[in-house]
Amino acid sequence: MLFTTSIFWIFFIFVFLTVILNSNFIKSIKLQNIVLLLSSYIFYGYWDWRFLGLIIFVTFQTFFFGACIYNTKNKKKYFLFISIFINILILCFFKYFNFFSAELANLIKLFSLKLNSSTLNIILPVGISFYIFQTLTYLIDIYKKKIVPEKSFINYATFVAFFPQLVAGPIERASNLLPQFNKVTSINSKIFYLGLKIIIFGLFLKIFIADNLASTVDDIFSNYKYYSGGSLSLGVVYFSIQIYSDFCGYSLIAIGVAKCMGFELMINFNTPYFSTSIQDFWRRWHISLSSFFKDYFYILLGGSREGKLKTSKNLIYTFTISGLWHGANWTFILWGFFHGIILILQKFISLKYYKLSKLKFLRTFFSWFITIFLVAILWIIFRSETIWDAFNYMTKIIFEFQIPTSHRAALTFVFYYLIVDLFLL
Repeated sequence: MLFTTSIFWIFFIFVFLTVILNSNFIKSIKLQNIVLLLSSYIFYGYWDWRFLGLIIFVTFQTFFFGACIYNTKNKKKYFLFISIFINILILCFFKYFNFFSAELANLIKLFSLKLNSSTLNIILPVGISFYIFQTLTYLIDIYKKKIVPEKSFINYATFVAFFPQLVAGPIERASNLLPQFNKVTSINSKIFYLGLKIIIFGLFLKIFIADNLASTVDDIFSNYKYYSGGSLSLGVVYFSIQIYSDFCGYSLIAIGVAKCMGFELMINFNTPYFSTSIQDFWRRWHISLSSFFKDYFYILLGGSREGKLKTSKNLIYTFTISGLWHGANWTFILWGFFHGIILILQKFISLKYYKLSKLKFLRTFFSWFITIFLVAILWIIFRSETIWDAFNYMTKIIFEFQIPTSHRAALTFVFYYLIVDLFLL
């Protein structure tokens, strides 16, 4: 059930009317959350009903272990480890089993040994990374005594499965979203119209810009061998706009849908292409994901507290895992790894040329240009099917550059993106 389909909006109108009826007349927390929970399961089951059991299992076991972590003194780490291990095992099996089994078989072949990779017809459950990461925030925050466990299973299950952000985020913290299910939501005309405005912006980015650029991007990256370097350069620009408009648009729709029902979700994108450093980019791009890895992985590894060498290792580990999270392909891993490398260089190496000019505008412009240039190069790796394709793509840009004479239609959507993003600044 996609946000861009009519069936979703029929579904949403029904849920919205039920919630607003309860908010204004019945005022029952239990009824509100039961409606939202059942609606969320219907929403998720519409994709593939077979995975309803999986999300219910993840919900139940994290709810149980959350209580165990809170109510014990000597076995907190033990219960935390068990629950995290179960969650990560589920995620790795569905998302990475075929990838790692195939790579293991290829590795063994290097030693002239034969091994048939055990690949299964595994269907990736929609949104599994998002709701598993969300449950991890709940467990870790209980362990760190930032929150107390939720007493109501219905309230907690609604937090895990809340349909606006279930499939594509944002990844919400339990400390932010969970308390909102412990009260009757408040809906008025101001809140509704603000949510509607956010939805319209999201639909514009997703349908008008991202979907229209997708066909051009697919053609260029699939057939890069037949395009000039200039066209390939434009392909990178198109993809940069497409992936932002796709992710940001979907997040805005999710935020707007939740807003219309009186719930607040965190901002997930904040004009990332106006960043002046890679660090700044990751503060603006997929904020819920980047902050998750920072707070629940990077800092737990030690963060920047133990010297430059350990900090560098932690950054590499964090961004490499972040890359793997995006998909089971070496291109994603390499994309994350290089982001980590660049961040280390920007963090620890003084870029003296920034100081050559006393004009703040020029320094800011050069910082922005270098950042966006690096981000665009890494998008090539991210979008390519293989690392070899990415290398060849870059090579053609360098050695076969010609000024393109077409792509006017696609450039129109880039122009519209700039207008919308400047408006949102």
